Formats: sequence, structure tokens, C-alpha cells
Amino acid sequence: MSAIPRRVITSLSGTAVALVLAATAASAHVHVIPDTTASGADAQLTFRVPSEEPVARTTRVVLTLPQDRPLPSVAVKPLPGWTVSVTEGPLPKPMTVDGTTLTKAPRTITWTASAAAALGPDQYQDFSLAVAPLPSPGELVFPVTQTYSDGTVVQWNQPSPAGKPEPEHPAPAFVVTAAAADATPAQATSAVRASGVADPVARWLAGASLVLAVLGLGAVALGRRRTAGRGA
Repeated sequence: MSAIPRRVITSLSGTAVALVLAATAASAHVHVIPDTTASGADAQLTFRVPSEEPVARTTRVVLTLPQDRPLPSVAVKPLPGWTVSVTEGPLPKPMTVDGTTLTKAPRTITWTASAAAALGPDQYQDFSLAVAPLPSPGELVFPVTQTYSDGTVVQWNQPSPAGKPEPEHPAPAFVVTAAAADATPAQATSAVRASGVADPVARWLAGASLVLAVLGLGAVALGRRRTAGRGA
């Protein structure tokens, strides 16, 4: 490899680090990371909650589940140092799942930290649950209430309309897509966009990877031209 491509690659590495740092700063909100977005699928949803107060610690997290398109089955992953409670509520209208008519579904999940497990400044915690099945395609919004040891309460419940600046406390959300067997190319594109809504880090890193790939190909081509020139 010639000296110039090495310098280019070194520069690209610095660019990658800068983009990752920028992505980390942009992700300092509560957000949800689904392992699948396909309608009808069983999914694991991971809610990443950062502790942003300069002194106080996060002691309680309350997740509100969608009620207009409910999740009939919810199982919470145990988290050391945190107790959890799940509250059910009546559905706006009965729904049928696998031949069973449901009139109520999980509505809120509350995690409460022990003194040792409370999140300090600049820390975060992942809260995971398994849900089944994901409802029909469309956006699912999960408002979160975060309580700190000094009594501060932050409501992560603001909508994020497309094409508008992100609000100060956006509600975690992602888009349920068509079942894999039925998905069209347009829906596949929608799934990619949905992953960006769910995880700002993924959106930043995907863009960074594309830029770095293009620049990397250019560096390789430049090196080959210089090598060919010396051979001539």
C-alpha cells in the first residue's frame, strides 16, 4: 500500500471516531431498540435510559405501553438491583389473538432501583422485555417517565413529527413494518427508516459507514493509479 492511501485511511479513522462521538451525543435520550419490526413477530424491545442530571441519580423508570394497538403478551427481563411491576388495564375494545379474545393487556411497567443500583450521572441502563405479537404496521410510541433521587421527574412523551426538529424530550418510538413474507421493496426501505427512528446511534453509524466506504474505495483506486504510474 502506498503512503498516500495510508494517510487517507488514517484520516478516515479519525473521521470515524468523530462521527461515533457525535452519534453518542445525539443519542442522549431515552430510545427503544427492537430486534425485529415485522408485524406478527415476537420481538425483544430494549429501552436505553441515560441518567442526565448532574448530581441526582435515576431511581425509577415507568414505561407506558401502547393501548390503541396493544401488546397482548409482555415478559420483563430481570435486572439485578431493580424491582419490577407490571400493571394491566382494560383495552379500548376487545381483540382476538390466536383464537383468544382479550379484554385487557399490560399497560405500564415500573422499574424501581435499590440504593446501590440507582443510575449516577453519565450512566445508562438497558431495560428489556419480550413482546408478542407485534401489531399491524404503523408507529408504536412508548412514553417513559424517569424519576431522580432529588424528586426531578422527566416525561419522555413528546411526539417527533417527520421533517421537524427533535423535541427536548421525545417519546421512544419505532415503526412496525409488514411481515417479512409480505414486505415490498418500499416497505423494506420503511424498515430501514424505522430502525433510524428507533436508534439514533444506528442512523448516525449507518451514514458514517456509507461515507467511509465511498472514501475508502477512492483511496484504494488512488493507490492503484499511483502504483501503475510508477510501473510505467
